[in-house]
Amino acid sequence: MNASTNAAAAEHASPDRVVIFDTTLRDGEQSPGFTMSSPQKIAFAHALADLGVDVIEAGFPNSSPADFGAVQAIAREVRGAAIAGLARCHAGDIEACARALDAAAAPRIHVFISTSPLHREHKLSMSKQQVIERAVMGVELARRHVDDVEFSAEDAFRTERDFLVEVFEAAIAAGARTVNVPDTVGYATPEEIRQLFRFLRTNVKGADGVVFSTHCHNDLGLAVANSLAAIQGGARQVECTINGIGERAGNAALEELVMTMKVRRGWYGADTRIATPKLLDTSRLLSRITGIQVQRNKAIVGLNAFAHESGIHQHGMLKNRDTYEIMRPQDVGWPDSQLVLGRHSGRAAVADRLRALGHVLDDAQLDRVIADAKALTQTQHVIGDADLLQLVEGERFGPGWRIAAMHLTDEGQHTRAQVELSDPDGSQVRQDAHGDGPIAALFAALAQATGVDFALESYEVHSMGIGRDARGEANLSTRIDGETLSGQGTSRDVLEASAIAWLDVANRVLRTQATQPVAIPA
Repeated sequence: MNASTNAAAAEHASPDRVVIFDTTLRDGEQSPGFTMSSPQKIAFAHALADLGVDVIEAGFPNSSPADFGAVQAIAREVRGAAIAGLARCHAGDIEACARALDAAAAPRIHVFISTSPLHREHKLSMSKQQVIERAVMGVELARRHVDDVEFSAEDAFRTERDFLVEVFEAAIAAGARTVNVPDTVGYATPEEIRQLFRFLRTNVKGADGVVFSTHCHNDLGLAVANSLAAIQGGARQVECTINGIGERAGNAALEELVMTMKVRRGWYGADTRIATPKLLDTSRLLSRITGIQVQRNKAIVGLNAFAHESGIHQHGMLKNRDTYEIMRPQDVGWPDSQLVLGRHSGRAAVADRLRALGHVLDDAQLDRVIADAKALTQTQHVIGDADLLQLVEGERFGPGWRIAAMHLTDEGQHTRAQVELSDPDGSQVRQDAHGDGPIAALFAALAQATGVDFALESYEVHSMGIGRDARGEANLSTRIDGETLSGQGTSRDVLEASAIAWLDVANRVLRTQATQPVAIPA
């Protein structure tokens, strides 16, 4: 082991330092709906390294030629983090890992075998002694290729404690530097996990010379809580994923785990080297790659994580943001908190937003705008800046582009969209465009008609209400010059709602451009 490896090992073993082992590209990617191409995996691995992840589990090289190629490319291109490959305690798996990781600056081979009685009998058909022998073989073979070997006892939580001690002692003696204690099926509770780690660290010979790791699944919604409990029990590596993706209900969410340790540093006495302001961008990159968005109320990275609609909360936020926020939105990558205007908003928030838009109203005027805004929430969830301006100025549509008519035609491999818009001056503009589907064609026609174009970061459509009163709501967002611009539209037709949301963003772009100062030549 060279000097730099020794230094890294010493840092990882520090009692106040938790190693972040990200398995988004392995455990996360193998879950239904999250498959990524090799270029996508490489791009995301670079993002993980920039985020400050210590170990990137890049895949399971012997599972397919595509996975082998992706791990090999990541090992060759990505620096700043150890690159791990997963292998069963089979010679073929381990040799494939070694070949795939050959160009890595800091390679790790992660070997595993099931240890619980259920898995020994029904999955492996092996005795306890055979499991130990296979574990030793796997670790020893991996050590012939790399210094950094991790051993996992699959389904460790449901394994007999005395046998778990035997397996880990054998793996450590064979050369494992990290031993992982997975709750493979998400069955544990925090207190049980805490006790298990304390038991293992007390009873396993050689425990002081290795890093204990936890890998928790979220079947009961306890993955992050269990991971934090494992840290309290002595774990100094946590295996997790961005957005909590993974098999079945997923893994511990990296962003939630990291921010809990950061916000509650005094309680846990440990931290990570994660660059937390990059959490949101990393989360959104994964959503763009997979096409699967996180729910709005997702902790840390959900759209509502720093949004406040309740009038009581908004009033408190305007006085002192610490009243309802335990961390700064900028610390995880959000530009700022949002006081969302909706059915539950109060006078203080509406008045504050109107002042920011350049309107100071007397009490009577403010009452009228609030009443009109409340009425508008019967057909849409939130009130945007454009809605407020329209209410204040007394024009339902206000300045900007708006949809007059639209028609979409299926032409086989392509869709043709024809739109008719009213421009900011009230003139009619017609435009048609083709796309791979109705949304692509519609947005292309809108871009050509308005002269505004942007790349979407997120796009969601869902139903609002039930029965005859149900309406479609579309939400989309883009990031321009470091600022996130969001648009919202509602209609009985989801395509029309999408067009309204697109124009909402386009009008925001145009308003921003109109208010920027013009440079005067010297």
